[in-house]
Amino acid sequence: MIHVLSPDVYNRIAAGEVVDRPYSVVKELVENAIDAGATQISVEIEGGGKKLIRVTDNGSGISKEDLPLAYRPHATSKLKTAEDLFTVQTLGFRGEAIASISSVSETEILSNANGEAYSLACKGGELGEVQAAAGARGTCVTVKDLFFNTPARLKFMKSDGQEEGDVSNMMARFLLSRPAISFTYTVNGKVKYRSFGEGLKEALAAVYGANILADLLEITADKHGIKLAGFIGNRNFSKPNRSYQSLFVNGRYVVNQTVSAAVSNAYAAYLMKRQYPFYVLFLDVPPEIVDVNVHPNKADVRFADNQIIYGSVYSVLSAILDGNSRALEYLAPRAGGPAKPQAVPPSSPAPDAVVPPAPAAQMTYEQAKKELQFDVSPLAGRTPEPRFFERDPVKFEVRSPEPPREDFFAENQKFLREQGAKQERVDVKSLEYKGELFRTYLIYECGDCAYLIDQHAAHERLIYDRLREKAEKRAVVSQPMLVPYILEVNAPEFAFLEKNFGLLREIGFEVGEFGGTSIKVSAVPADLSGVDLPSFFGEILGSMESLRAIKLPDLLKDKLASAACKAAVKGGEKLTDGEARSLIERTEGDMGLKCPHGRPVAVKVKKSELEKLFKRIV
Repeated sequence: MIHVLSPDVYNRIAAGEVVDRPYSVVKELVENAIDAGATQISVEIEGGGKKLIRVTDNGSGISKEDLPLAYRPHATSKLKTAEDLFTVQTLGFRGEAIASISSVSETEILSNANGEAYSLACKGGELGEVQAAAGARGTCVTVKDLFFNTPARLKFMKSDGQEEGDVSNMMARFLLSRPAISFTYTVNGKVKYRSFGEGLKEALAAVYGANILADLLEITADKHGIKLAGFIGNRNFSKPNRSYQSLFVNGRYVVNQTVSAAVSNAYAAYLMKRQYPFYVLFLDVPPEIVDVNVHPNKADVRFADNQIIYGSVYSVLSAILDGNSRALEYLAPRAGGPAKPQAVPPSSPAPDAVVPPAPAAQMTYEQAKKELQFDVSPLAGRTPEPRFFERDPVKFEVRSPEPPREDFFAENQKFLREQGAKQERVDVKSLEYKGELFRTYLIYECGDCAYLIDQHAAHERLIYDRLREKAEKRAVVSQPMLVPYILEVNAPEFAFLEKNFGLLREIGFEVGEFGGTSIKVSAVPADLSGVDLPSFFGEILGSMESLRAIKLPDLLKDKLASAACKAAVKGGEKLTDGEARSLIERTEGDMGLKCPHGRPVAVKVKKSELEKLFKRIV
């Protein structure tokens, strides 16, 4: 039997698509405020957004008559006909957000549209009565106890810190996408972001800090009817993950693979592996060639022709990064700097001046679609990616300055397996020191066998075992830093590190919040006093990429191995007889030891093997 679902049921189902987490509630409410023409927007959250979300704006407001309609599903002021879907100019338009939010929370809308303020509350989908209220022009939406009536959904929420990080990341995108709007973002009563609507540079400084501007290039380009503007990092500026990449298509933040591939390929020759470019890009295209309703949360878009988009973005960025003759056309002039070179009008040339040729007329989008060609054939040994070029097809491969790394550990493991595996343990007292070879290999004799010990590998393993034992027993001694190290991170990185503060402290780091989203490191493990902190935290933040997840204990193991390697006696160093004897005693006769990188510490040579070499026996 088929049943028609009641509103409270289908609204909760819709909430699963539209409102899955606190950040999505903030996204929908802020987008509504922007669409209402607000110039000032305030966002407050508590408990990661699960306890409280409040969005206040000075937009056009909602009239008394429309307040009940705001809670109804599929009710919107932004669309009237089906044809409007093909020219969407607003951020929100489906009319499901408020209905979905109010069905799983306690929601109240207070709005002043015509000089009179009214409020209407809704708890779990049960609508109250419109009441007179006091409030300035605009709208204030308050959402409390999100998912209070759906415990299964609430159970799978992240921690308050992680939910807060996702909301903060979303708010950072709003600051960047609407630099002309003044935003105030408050977390648990503390202001985290504040912008004053004074432009993109001011928004960048509010989100990432003013120091970042020195490493950015401002671009503005109009190519094939597609406008590209924003900021990109210079060739030497990179980040350990993709959380510093923002793309706004017609003002909407999206994650689009076509543009991402174009940017990555433009930077391919300049970035090391596991490093990613920084960019905040605004892509403006005709509304009729982009579909913004292909993702439940409008997190992606579909272009009518991906190749035109790819080609336009790639050609602009590669021209700037490569520094070719067209770079000046795409770089925005710096304040107080020289303007872009202008062609002298042919009608009034300067005396003895060479008149440059007039620039070629820009192709429109339709012309580009007809005349430009693309090579999408797979390159040998590489994942096929579209390559852009004008007129003549040219195939090229992504250049990489870093050669592929050999997996020495795997090779050593293979060697050990082929050699037959486990070495025996010998009585240290029976080993007689016979000297050294090449100031690297120590020779010990025991019965009819000789043992060659790699002095560096043996010492490295002993130091590593000591460091690891101290770490496992939580007996790590921290060494305070004369000057604390301040790590500037963004909202997702801060949430990731904050989640692992406990583990970092267990292994000897003194870490904590340092205003906004910065991290202060006040002490490091004494055994890792020489650790490269930027590199160490860069590797941790690089593990945010799901395909390259690195557990902190594994990263610590790597750092302990590096510390042991630096502290161990080196090959080529002369050891006294007493030092050589002490080294073998500390191994306790274990001839199967390997250094932390997998190399064998000892090699056993039988007397019979030497006699075969000298033809004493056959």
